[in-house]
Amino acid sequence: MMSNANALMLLARRALTNIQTPVLSFRCFCSQSSSSYSSAPSSSPSAPNNKLFVAGLSWSLDERSLKDAFSSFGEVTEVRIMYDKDSGRSRGFGFVNFTNEDDAQTAKDAMDGKALLGRPLRISFALDKVRGGPVVVPRLSNINNVLGRRS
Repeated sequence: MMSNANALMLLARRALTNIQTPVLSFRCFCSQSSSSYSSAPSSSPSAPNNKLFVAGLSWSLDERSLKDAFSSFGEVTEVRIMYDKDSGRSRGFGFVNFTNEDDAQTAKDAMDGKALLGRPLRISFALDKVRGGPVVVPRLSNINNVLGRRS
């Protein structure tokens, strides 16, 4: 005859094995490519994208030098390099704003992959900052349970 504790454990195991495996729901924040950006139908009027995201910046590069590098492609209205709060050192990326979209596209095409102070630049159009939207990140500790593997 089984003890009450063993019987309770057996019932608990059976109940747990009958529960459906939870499904993770992922949210994907995607942007359209620059070629389909202007031709894609949209319910809201699309603002022109004049801001470039520039990655791969040298730590010794300053905003004036970055503006000089991009000003040959059109009028640059703002240059901003992002710095680390604690160390004050450049984080290696920044943003360059142009007055019109055509100048930004020309600069992107010409400068993407080119070296500036010995480092190749990676350039894309900047995405609008999304504030207040939830970001779902699955926990790695639970991933085996979701995939049906036993640890």
